[in-house]
Amino acid sequence: MPRSRSARSRPARAKDKILSRRAATTAAASARRRGERVVFTNGCFDLLHLGHVRSLEEARSLGDRLIVGLNSDASVRRLKGARRPLVPARQRAEVLAGLACVDWVVVFGSDTPLALIRALRPAVLAKGGDWTLDEIVGREDV
Repeated sequence: MPRSRSARSRPARAKDKILSRRAATTAAASARRRGERVVFTNGCFDLLHLGHVRSLEEARSLGDRLIVGLNSDASVRRLKGARRPLVPARQRAEVLAGLACVDWVVVFGSDTPLALIRALRPAVLAKGGDWTLDEIVGREDV
């Protein structure tokens, strides 16, 4: 039985917005073919706070789709120390995916998102105001 129009127009469940790298690459390519502007941002998002939410909303305003690259637990430990992360990647991903401004979340295991950025080919890289241009990984690829 076909789903009703209202069921189709409901936002995806948060879990459905967490994609593998391959699925995210396909989704980004499809979005580009539709003429949508894909924006990418990334981070650990270990303790999500208002500053993160505002930054993500601002990133989303720069395009039609927002992909968030999320550091895996192992990469957070390498970057922030043995006591981190406080929240496991799967939970961090689901919280991020629950935000209306986030279209897709992809967990990556490297220390930087460069390989993911190259695979996704976003039109825009967005980072918080505390980053200088020369610190933004992938800036030369976008």
